[in-house]
Amino acid sequence: MAAHGKHVGHYIHQNSRIILCNFEQFLVRRNFGWSAAVCQQNAPAPREAAEAIVVPKKKTWSKEAVLQALAATVNRDSTAAHYMFQDDPYLTPRTSAEFKLYSLSQESGRLAAKHIVNTNPKFFQKDFAEPHIPCLMPETMEPRIEDVSEAALLERIMLRKVKAAVDMYDQLLQAGTTVSTDATNDLLDLICLYGDHDPLQDDKPEVEDVDKGRRRKGRPQRAIDLVKIVWRENNNAERIFNLLPERDTRAYSALIRGMVKYGAHVKAFNTYTDMLNNRLTADVHIFNALISAATEVREKYNEKWDLIVELLKQMNEQKVKPNLLTFNAVLKALRRCGSLARAQSLHTLSEMKALGITPSLASFHHVLGIFYKTVSSLQGQTDILQEVLTEVAGRSFVPQDPDDVYFFSTAMRICLETKDLESAYRVHNLLNVGENWRLLGDSFQQSIYYGRFFNLLCMMEHIDVVLKWYNELIPSLFYPNPQGMKDLLQALDTDNRLDMIPQIWKDIRRMGHDNKSDLVEELLSLMARDRHSPEVQESFAACALDVRSLYKQGQVAKVALEWTTASMTNITTILLAAQKTKQAWDMLNIFKTKNRVPSEELIDEFLVRIKDGQQAVELVQISASFCLPSTPNLAQRVLQEFELSEEQRNIVSELEVATHDNE
Repeated sequence: MAAHGKHVGHYIHQNSRIILCNFEQFLVRRNFGWSAAVCQQNAPAPREAAEAIVVPKKKTWSKEAVLQALAATVNRDSTAAHYMFQDDPYLTPRTSAEFKLYSLSQESGRLAAKHIVNTNPKFFQKDFAEPHIPCLMPETMEPRIEDVSEAALLERIMLRKVKAAVDMYDQLLQAGTTVSTDATNDLLDLICLYGDHDPLQDDKPEVEDVDKGRRRKGRPQRAIDLVKIVWRENNNAERIFNLLPERDTRAYSALIRGMVKYGAHVKAFNTYTDMLNNRLTADVHIFNALISAATEVREKYNEKWDLIVELLKQMNEQKVKPNLLTFNAVLKALRRCGSLARAQSLHTLSEMKALGITPSLASFHHVLGIFYKTVSSLQGQTDILQEVLTEVAGRSFVPQDPDDVYFFSTAMRICLETKDLESAYRVHNLLNVGENWRLLGDSFQQSIYYGRFFNLLCMMEHIDVVLKWYNELIPSLFYPNPQGMKDLLQALDTDNRLDMIPQIWKDIRRMGHDNKSDLVEELLSLMARDRHSPEVQESFAACALDVRSLYKQGQVAKVALEWTTASMTNITTILLAAQKTKQAWDMLNIFKTKNRVPSEELIDEFLVRIKDGQQAVELVQISASFCLPSTPNLAQRVLQEFELSEEQRNIVSELEVATHDNE
């Protein structure tokens, strides 16, 4: 019995080891991070070997691992609104204008709430969140240290109070207090970062612009305002830098980068020369800034490139290892170096790979910008694009350079201009790898990218594929502009699917493009051009009447549409084709009201549809009132084809004679 129990125990022990190994192999196949060596380590050993079970080290998961795993099990709902609007479905935008208004309003509300919380932190001390969420707690926005000390200086630097920090630094010097080198360098970093101006706080509006002498209340600072900041002569950064008893590389780095950022390029190079004269070695940030400024201090293309090469040689001499931003600065500068840029850009990419530096999306963005700079350079030049897409295929990227967000829109622009649909699909597939979609940029960049992609689809794809993408992208990812809707109408025309125009018209109205006269007239002309089945003509007529309701006799309440001869003619033709004679007759009255002359073809079309003699007489009268040359022939046809009373015949005959005399 004991022997039997020992045998059963050994059997369970051996099988448990096999089950453990199989489970570990399953984890390996599921990419849970355990290597095959672990399974081999735990494989069943001979009976004479030690039978101790080795427990593998546990896997450390990130806090978002469960959420990421759950998110990977579902796809995006193309019929749902953008995730940023899920909190309030009632206000979900339907047009691009509403999207912009909602987005700005939402961001404005966040900033307003943040301003109230940070301005009155004493009212928001209770923390009900579990676990504690520090980012939701009030921030310290005002200095708390009042005495003159280095701690007060560091506090103002941390709060990004440029003027207050400079004032505290001056007070410390006047009091005879020595400020540490690190604190002084921190102050220099702050001043050079913001150009010797106080930055606009994220939660505060800009109240007044003293430089322009006018008030601007409640308006956030724009990027154009930042561009206007220039490097002033002998500003606080230069003054504090000159007061330093010993100037190290970090101080020079802050000053040079600030000069480059705010346009003092020549002065930056002079400061760099002064640093070399003081027997100091530059850091990689100095070289990156100088490389980006090289194209501003030289005029000729070869001189610009020679200066960049000289800076790279100095990096090598000073044993400064370049980083990704160094090579991206070189590639960006090459975009302004003319014809020599192509060969040198490929050489730069080779140097990056030789040093083990993986190019980012910004690197490839600059390369594409070099090879596809003009429209003429796009013709027959898709090899570089193909090589770039092969290089980045299947890779997931993370933000490493501010210019990373321009790669997808640039690549799609090239695909559109070269009409390369296959490459466009490759670009879009790359966008869907991992979290590459985060590198698409803000809503403006996203609209550019998807607009170009949809435009190319409308030109090159079959209409069924176009409509599939139309339902996939719109409006969950972007709102097409009027040109995008015109492209869709042209795609419907190319594949003879004009029967879908009434449905597209509903989307045009929903997106707020029904006030674009060129788009509306394009739609009307497509419906009026050919004849279709009675069902399609009926839907066209309903659509035309809906369009007519927008005009309001030329005075429109909500949309800016005005009658044109083409729009009136097309609507009338559509109504006549659908046997809507009464509504078409109303359109003739609009012709008279607007002093517009209908075409002779339209009058002939009316005559074919009319079955009443009185209306035929009125048609001749209308034709005569417009002095149409075809009025005599029209009168003769009416006299021959309609049963008229004596009075009606006299009227038509008089009109025929009168028009003959006028001729």
